[in-house]
Amino acid sequence: MARPIWTGTLSFGLLNVPVSLMSAERSVDLHFRMLDSRSNTPVRYERVNAETGEEVPWKDIVKAFEYKKGSYVVLDPDDIRSASPEGREAVEVETFVDAGAIGAEYFEKPYYLVPGKKAEKGYVLLRETLKRTGKIGIARVVIRTREYLSAVMPKGDSLLLMLLRYPQEIIDASEYSIPEGKPADYRVSAKEIDMAQQLIESMSDEWQPDAFRDEFRDRLRKVIEKRMKSKGVVVTPEEETAPENAATNVVDFMSLLQQSLKSKRRTPAKGGGEEEASPPKRKAPRKTGRKTAAKKSTRKRGSG
Repeated sequence: MARPIWTGTLSFGLLNVPVSLMSAERSVDLHFRMLDSRSNTPVRYERVNAETGEEVPWKDIVKAFEYKKGSYVVLDPDDIRSASPEGREAVEVETFVDAGAIGAEYFEKPYYLVPGKKAEKGYVLLRETLKRTGKIGIARVVIRTREYLSAVMPKGDSLLLMLLRYPQEIIDASEYSIPEGKPADYRVSAKEIDMAQQLIESMSDEWQPDAFRDEFRDRLRKVIEKRMKSKGVVVTPEEETAPENAATNVVDFMSLLQQSLKSKRRTPAKGGGEEEASPPKRKAPRKTGRKTAAKKSTRKRGSG
């Protein structure tokens, strides 16, 4: 069974609902490995020093920001943690907006919010209220080392957390050459629009997502299965695991709702946060036997 990305709270007003953040998408990509054609052995990517050509162990790697070409400022793990917001294990709803108010370009990635033990009442309360009002919650959430803007919305019996793009991440359409003005400016006649409308109506149907499949992937899988009958290499990629954190309990809903309406206060974000995982230890650097200073193509170790 899939593990949660994190376990914490979903909060709005003074109410806290223990939840787990679970992925709502499944990767169906076909993963390939590069092999040496002479021996059919895997080709590794390695972390290599651009000057010496020697492999760099994880313990000697630091994060740095290149503020101009060839000039860097090195950041310690504490520097990055100091910039992380409080309430790392909380979906903090800051406001509610109409469900149709957010443009499609803002939506990025879906997650399911799964209620914790004995947290069903608060979960259902928010879900049904969002359905009745036609609203969605706008919240901030920290996933691993990044803070995201997100939308909490009902979907059937579940609450969906949809990661949103910040406005500065979206390119304005005006930066591209897009035809502006009236249809007549492009010699599009009213009759042509009427015919196009009839065509669209004749092709219209109910949205049935199960009717669509990645046909290229299906055909490619058949090719792979056919090739595997004679030869081939199957590599199982390593899966990353996410840490689990404790959730809090839900208290008297009616009292908290009344207090929230009176004070219009948000729930204070919970303090504390997970520290950045220490990089895995590696063996001593392996010398390649080459000291080509101009070696610029850095090889990285593959994840499979």
